[in-house]
Amino acid sequence: MGSGRGSVGPRSGVGRGPVGARKPTLPPLKTAYRMSRYAKNRKSPPPPTRRRRRKRRRNHMAGKKGFAAVPSLRARARRATPGALALGGNAPQASALVRDAADALAVCVDAWLDALRSRNYSESTLEGRAFSLRFFAAWAQERDVTRAAEVTRPILEAYQRWLSRYEQKPGKRLSWSTQRERIGTLRDWFRWLTRQNILLHNPASELELPRPERRLPVSGLSRDELARLLAVPDVADPLGLRDRALLEVLYATGLRRSELCRLECPDVNPERGTVTVRQGKGKKDRVVPLGGRAAAWVKRYVDEVRPRLVLDGRTPTLFLTAYGAGFNPDVVSGMVSAWMTRAGLEKRGSCHLLRHTCATHMLEGGADIRFIQQLLGHEKLETTAIYTEVTIRQLLEVHARCHPSARVDPTANPATTPPPTT
Repeated sequence: MGSGRGSVGPRSGVGRGPVGARKPTLPPLKTAYRMSRYAKNRKSPPPPTRRRRRKRRRNHMAGKKGFAAVPSLRARARRATPGALALGGNAPQASALVRDAADALAVCVDAWLDALRSRNYSESTLEGRAFSLRFFAAWAQERDVTRAAEVTRPILEAYQRWLSRYEQKPGKRLSWSTQRERIGTLRDWFRWLTRQNILLHNPASELELPRPERRLPVSGLSRDELARLLAVPDVADPLGLRDRALLEVLYATGLRRSELCRLECPDVNPERGTVTVRQGKGKKDRVVPLGGRAAAWVKRYVDEVRPRLVLDGRTPTLFLTAYGAGFNPDVVSGMVSAWMTRAGLEKRGSCHLLRHTCATHMLEGGADIRFIQQLLGHEKLETTAIYTEVTIRQLLEVHARCHPSARVDPTANPATTPPPTT
């Protein structure tokens, strides 16, 4: 053997055999370490794997007409985090999620929200349910539970126990209604996952909701306290006149703060004394009476103050801020709370307290509870019936008329007062 073409040197080829015109075949590389060493020594990129070929083909087709550069569902599931559960975007269909086994919590939440959105659920409802599921997803991720199939009934029961001890602030735990809402959202979500065959078994089918507590709502303002509150805004000031009209509308109609912020000028008719509430809770419209006094203040606000606040003549919102924009519900609550503080009222609540006051005063005036239900926009009569337990005027009258000890003079000495005789 000479030193010609048949000789084998250290750089003449790969493996055994002479170096010919044919390019040498690549050795079987089984580890990433050997692949990196091979690429470094040969000054060439490693051979393409199946994943690289699939990605290269997808990127090539992305430039073609009719094809979008959409990452795979597995990649989306890997990148999904509880912080990425915000509303919006185009969620994939549930069937596609099932085919690619993308049962990650974040992807399943997005699919359920998209299904609820297609059923015309309101955005506020979607935001509340998304927050409840995002809260659970964050808790589960801390415990290495990232897929819906990994959730079991003991895990849900552990989450329920943790939720009962969770404190939003030091010493302030979640109310029973909030716990029921979050656990109920989980039950609805897992029920939907089971119906869509994403899960074979519903782990929340036998999960019990927290027992409801029977609490009375905060008692509303008395007539004297209400008069003190309404007298605080300075009606000589444009913003004070606006605030007085806003307080009058809240008390006269019992609107929710979100419904008040969505009011537009055509919705209020001072001549007829009516207010049209559009897309209230549950996307339901209703017409409520405004009353003469509130209608007069609204008319004065629209004639004198609103033209000075509006920046764009096409702005339809009724109540405007000093910058010409519509109110945020939290801003309205803070404003009403500030007026209550200036009035010297120590009761908790702001906008909803005026809503309670409206219902309480109407019940004390002899209004039928069904009319109160229509005024407040309650879907169930049981929700309105709780206000009847706050107003005890009739119960006091019956107690004073029928109970023997109630007829005794309260200023008399109880030691010398004889017991009632049969």
